[in-house]
Amino acid sequence: MSTTSADLPAFAGRHIGPRDEDIATMLSVVGRTSLDDLLDAAVPDGIRALDALDIEPAASEAAVVAELREVAARNRRVTSMIGLGYYGTHTPAVIARNVLENPAWYTAYTPYQPEISQGRLEALLNFQTVVSDLTGLPIAGASLLDEATAAAEAMTLMRRSSKAPAQAVLLVDTEVFPQTLGVVRTRAVPLQIPVVVADLAGVTSAEGLRDAAGGAEVFGVLVQYPAMEGVLHDLSALTAAAHEVGALVTASADLLALTLATPPGEWGADVAVGTSQRFGVAMGFGGPHAGYMSVRPGLERTMPGRLVGVSVDAVGAPAYRLALQTREQHIRREKATSNICTAQVLLAVMASMYAVYHGPAGLRAIALGVHAHAEALRGALRDGGVDVLEGPIFDTLRVKVPGRAREVVDAALAAGVNLWLHDADTVQLSVDETTGLVDLHRVAKAFGVVSPDQVDIAPPQWDESLVRTSDYLTHPVFSTHHSETSMLRYLRRLSDRDFALDRGMIPLGSCTMKLNATTEMVAVTWPEFAEVHPFAPHEQTRGIRGLVDQLSGWLCDITGYDAVSLQPNAGSQGELAGLLAIAAYHRSRGDDERTVCLIPASAHGTNAASAVMAGLKVVVVKTDPITGNVDMDDLKAKVEAHRETLAAIMVTYPSTHGVFEDTITDLCAMVHDAGGQVYVDGANLNALVGVARPGKFGADVSHLNLHKTFCIPHGGGGPGVGPVGVRAHLAPHLPNHPLDELAGPTDGVGPVSAAPYGSASILPISWAYVRLMGGAGLRRATEVAVLNANYVAARLREHYPVLYSGTDGLVAHECILDLRGITKDTGVSVDDVAKRLIDYGFHAPTMSFPVAGTLMVEPTESEDLAELDRFCDTMIQIRREIDEVGSGAVAAADSVLRGAPHTAEAIAGDWDHGYDRRTAAFPEGVDPTSKYWPPVRRIDGAYGDRHLVCSCPPPEAFEE
Repeated sequence: MSTTSADLPAFAGRHIGPRDEDIATMLSVVGRTSLDDLLDAAVPDGIRALDALDIEPAASEAAVVAELREVAARNRRVTSMIGLGYYGTHTPAVIARNVLENPAWYTAYTPYQPEISQGRLEALLNFQTVVSDLTGLPIAGASLLDEATAAAEAMTLMRRSSKAPAQAVLLVDTEVFPQTLGVVRTRAVPLQIPVVVADLAGVTSAEGLRDAAGGAEVFGVLVQYPAMEGVLHDLSALTAAAHEVGALVTASADLLALTLATPPGEWGADVAVGTSQRFGVAMGFGGPHAGYMSVRPGLERTMPGRLVGVSVDAVGAPAYRLALQTREQHIRREKATSNICTAQVLLAVMASMYAVYHGPAGLRAIALGVHAHAEALRGALRDGGVDVLEGPIFDTLRVKVPGRAREVVDAALAAGVNLWLHDADTVQLSVDETTGLVDLHRVAKAFGVVSPDQVDIAPPQWDESLVRTSDYLTHPVFSTHHSETSMLRYLRRLSDRDFALDRGMIPLGSCTMKLNATTEMVAVTWPEFAEVHPFAPHEQTRGIRGLVDQLSGWLCDITGYDAVSLQPNAGSQGELAGLLAIAAYHRSRGDDERTVCLIPASAHGTNAASAVMAGLKVVVVKTDPITGNVDMDDLKAKVEAHRETLAAIMVTYPSTHGVFEDTITDLCAMVHDAGGQVYVDGANLNALVGVARPGKFGADVSHLNLHKTFCIPHGGGGPGVGPVGVRAHLAPHLPNHPLDELAGPTDGVGPVSAAPYGSASILPISWAYVRLMGGAGLRRATEVAVLNANYVAARLREHYPVLYSGTDGLVAHECILDLRGITKDTGVSVDDVAKRLIDYGFHAPTMSFPVAGTLMVEPTESEDLAELDRFCDTMIQIRREIDEVGSGAVAAADSVLRGAPHTAEAIAGDWDHGYDRRTAAFPEGVDPTSKYWPPVRRIDGAYGDRHLVCSCPPPEAFEE
């Protein structure tokens, strides 16, 4: 039952928008007497939780910060020289303060509405340019989840791009990072892709390549550059051999090293992947960081993830947008080549700005300093008689100390430095941007040698085939903003072009754009969390591991599951992990034939894409055209048809249509009776917390979205965290990790992310949210989320049909406004309405998902009554503008709707429209003193795909 406001923690009043008197007003509009009455009518009795969440709220925001300080203090800060893809770095303060800690950047959504996303799209184009220039490959994406998943995506890209026979193998060098190999193997198993690991250092011919593969044909080769051992190899002959046999080559490359080393594109690589972590993004116990991928020409249309391109707006001015969006999974579904539907935008922005701030000369200077420290230490070890691996290196040393490796590592730790225990006889270490002479002294002492007394900065003495001679970052943006004044203004200029939650409501259905409270965010930048290496010894990470355990326990309580893995670093990866667990469970019982996954036609496209990646066969279940619910007759028929091969069903609850379907328990029972498992997609958990638990009403597994329900900000399109929760029988099949035995079950399915706990550094955000709200506050948030959605539906129903609803016309936490009839009668489209909303100072709702020609609205619990009314009043005013078109008073093509959005330049320029300037820029309800001006007019998407440009355009492109 609902609690009174007096029973709620004080923070609930900060997080939840409507006041008590507003709630009473809204309930009267909806036709309900209380929140209890609303939930009783909307939520089926059969799924309601019988007991309250037993989570005690903190006394105050200050108390939560104090608790987090105690947690942080249990982490031991040690200088990390472990390396293995994670390195110390200095985040420039101007970037930390004005990007990472700035809600104008971190509360934005994915730039699907490009006209109000030009700032971060430019920043992402900068990122793509950095990656493309440094790797020597002309087309780069707008970031991937991490280095290991980028390598796994490269594997499937090479497989579908190679003409090698179906039984051909992926050949992986022994010196690829172990976490990368682990994720590649996890992905390869369900796709039946053979993976062969071999030492490729001496392979220079097609015959040698086949020998390394055990005589098998090869479709792809994966190498680390520089190698894990630290050595830079000339890989041109290996690449030529691979191409000779029809294979593609992927280099997992260090971006900082590429400022000095010959880029992969110049020695023949087809694909480059990696991480931009050391470009100013802290290690954070493993993430989040922006992975990257770049490709040679001809592969761009098979790339996973997002790609920012340059197009033009309605008046021909250059403008940025997401390009080639036909790759989006909600369009391609089971034909998608990847389930990636997000990126690491906030981290990619930080990395791009690190490059903008330092410029090419600054990056080279940092790289030279890193290299010089490594060489100085290598020289000291050599002089002391220690066996150090020879060859050209950038930052990493592999040192032989027979029988003494543990002793050396312990001695270094006693001096405050973490080294990597490679094996009983071998120590490995990496220097980085933060390494100084004091660190070298401590390490030298641990090895028992005399420390270098100085570090001489000099170009690397490598073979000329390894030395970079090509220019990079030649675009003016990388040579313009090197003073803090200029950088500060550049960041402000870009953020001013965008619309984020700090400006107004973002009512995107299925996205849950709720408050990201500042108190929840404060711990992210604390060094006790930010500067921890993901492979640091367990005794150094007791604080963050304790937080992981406590948050996992709370999520189990909230969802009714028995175990949770926090490793997946996106909802898509949580989906994959859950489906892999189901498949592994069936195999463990000898039910190898269970490979069919039922998915309703209304499901988000990532469901089908994830099922295919998990090795399952997708069978679509119809939805009722009137109610939008799963067609139970068709479900029964499909279950019977596949009874012996049924692995699972994937359903979203409440449904993707925003309805509490009352057949969910029957659906679960029907699938279980046939031997299948039930996957409930947690995308809409914001309508269930404290009210119903999927693990108790029939589900076996769910992924959650901490970046939706549990307040991690969307960051303009990432980061995210997609934990997977399971019932006990699936727990042995959760993800684990090759470098951390505590990060999952012994016989788990393998890693799905590079780091043992994924994006661990942002988990304190969700921990703080749950701790601040407590069980009662979390339930109230759900109640108000449902109320807000029903209030919007009630106010707009007479102006726009609400497509689907449940009992008594009630919806869950979102509603779908049906514009199809309006479009048929008037020619005014959802695009027109979305762009016109910009003129009124709103981000559009979700367009044409899950039903084409509709708008899906999710207001969340954080929006207050004034903002809800402003949105509803705006939508009603837009309906009047539509009616003018419908009456014949104005043609759709000449209407203010089709002309939207209107820029300040358009208002000030020549005017040949049939409506006046004030109607365009200051329609009813818009406050002229707080007007948001879009920087560009409506963007021509088709032009951008026909003329694909994915790196920074020259300044001349922006001239009149």
